[in-house]
Amino acid sequence: MPTHSSTDEVTVLTGSYTPDSGGNGAGIAALGLAPGTGRLAHDTGVPPVPVNGASFLAAHPSLDVVYSTNESDPGTVSALVRHRDGRLSPLGAPLSSGGANPCHLTVHPGGGWLLTANYGSDTSPGSVAAHRLDADGRLVELTDVAVHEGSGPVAGRQEGSHAHQVLVDPAGRFVLATDLGADAVFTYRLDTPGGTLERVAVNRLRPGSGPRHLAFAPGGGLVFSADELSSTVTCHWYDAGTGTLTGVSSVPATAVQDATNQPGGIVASPCGRFVWVTNRGADTVAAFHVTGTALEPIGETSAGGTWPRGLTYADGHLLVANQHSGTLVALRVLGEGALRQAGPALPVPSVVCALVL
Repeated sequence: MPTHSSTDEVTVLTGSYTPDSGGNGAGIAALGLAPGTGRLAHDTGVPPVPVNGASFLAAHPSLDVVYSTNESDPGTVSALVRHRDGRLSPLGAPLSSGGANPCHLTVHPGGGWLLTANYGSDTSPGSVAAHRLDADGRLVELTDVAVHEGSGPVAGRQEGSHAHQVLVDPAGRFVLATDLGADAVFTYRLDTPGGTLERVAVNRLRPGSGPRHLAFAPGGGLVFSADELSSTVTCHWYDAGTGTLTGVSSVPATAVQDATNQPGGIVASPCGRFVWVTNRGADTVAAFHVTGTALEPIGETSAGGTWPRGLTYADGHLLVANQHSGTLVALRVLGEGALRQAGPALPVPSVVCALVL
């Protein structure tokens, strides 16, 4: 996670659903976060970029390049270069994501590959794609698509596979992809010379849990999952030598009685003592204390809006993207992991994610 001095304004990019993708947002917009106060403000000097269905953003590890999903069927992914004045402009043309409705992406730590999770559709299974990047961060070619298989017991949500997140483990050895439809986390090894994804493990999780996103604890020995369909948060042992997960404990994601609650984003604190998760339905951010391999609820804080989806850590704050109310909110992290809203909610129509630069 980036660090800044207490006087530096932190640059934040937000991704929103546009009218072509069922929302009323602008695509990608630039904001500023004041770390000392947690106040958010639009960067009026940087015009929004109308990327269709910008549901997730990722930054290149060493270049001023940002990548965005274009959540549609069929899906595409885009690269954008960030200029010295903060403006964003397309870096080459979008490329096929290799599937339908791409919803998450990440850049491999070496900087040469973009990895994308395709949620899929009624006619297209969930999958993970690899794209080669050139020395400038430009998308060069789609090199592989690893198709998922499987289903689960939840009617209407688990008739087939639905990849929801792709990330690289802390050691940089394995690529993990959550699959909400298959109740699984698929583990791959990326062949960096050729760009192929070799499957090395399929971690079967609790039936009907619907794993959405993972967050690694510092050091990588534990990984936490936000389980969308069972409304739980699960702690897993992670074996860095084999890329396998073993679930060891699980707790409800919210104490609010809401049958429709769906956990969304999940973040582990840099110190490893706390985990936070958004609750869509309860409209809260829940805080948990990590005790060994157990999660103990600390409490819940209003998300400052409705349908909190994305959750991002930024210099002692959590940025909450409230999709339905169209607001971005900064919550200050207090001494024991509890949260308090730091400033007014900032209007960002159909916002679903935030990226701290």
